[in-house]
Amino acid sequence: METLLTNSQNFILDILFPKFCLGCQKEGSYLCNDCLSTIEIIEYLFCPGCQKREDNGRPCKSCRKFIKLDRLYFATSYQNSLVKELINKFKHEPLVKELAKPITFLIITHFQIIEKPDFSDCSIIPVPLEKSRLKWRGFNQAEEIAKELANFLNIKVWTNVLVKTKRTFPQVEIENKNKRKENVIGIFSCQNSEKIKNKKILLVDDVYTTGSTMNEAAKTLKEGGARAVWGVAVARG
Repeated sequence: METLLTNSQNFILDILFPKFCLGCQKEGSYLCNDCLSTIEIIEYLFCPGCQKREDNGRPCKSCRKFIKLDRLYFATSYQNSLVKELINKFKHEPLVKELAKPITFLIITHFQIIEKPDFSDCSIIPVPLEKSRLKWRGFNQAEEIAKELANFLNIKVWTNVLVKTKRTFPQVEIENKNKRKENVIGIFSCQNSEKIKNKKILLVDDVYTTGSTMNEAAKTLKEGGARAVWGVAVARG
């Protein structure tokens, strides 16, 4: 009965507020199959530090000393205009929360192309938002992606472990790489650490640029007891 009600509600909403593809404006969905096929999904893995190709996705020898991520996955490039439009509409006004599904599908496709690793012993944690930012947006875009990904992988998602405790300037507004690193130092704390003790964590965010935010989050999780932290992002900036 609940499923029937949900389907009916969705049907009515689709009539009142039809969806249009952000690529070609065709009615029906926010990302039609034709436009989806134009997005190049990355077939390789890269070092989380220098972002040079590394077949196992681990930090290269040069980056190993300062990179806390043990592996990095990202599905596509943020330089793709359609990908940029999808992510911008998802996290900026008009804030289309439903875009979590097609955006997460890009990550799922990436996993399938690279012969999806065994994530059965992992848990998922989204990079958190600061409270005032979360209140303004109404949802955390990384958390919505994490939930969709957790459903696909059939693993747990923890939203009450990694917490952002300090306000920061938006990383996108800071061009200098060193300033970006300084901007995120000490901004996270780890709560309920018993949930991640000796566990492997998939740390999820939307865009990976310099990696400063995700690296700081990985550091905090490891200090809280995580055995390994693998970064997962929709796009590389």
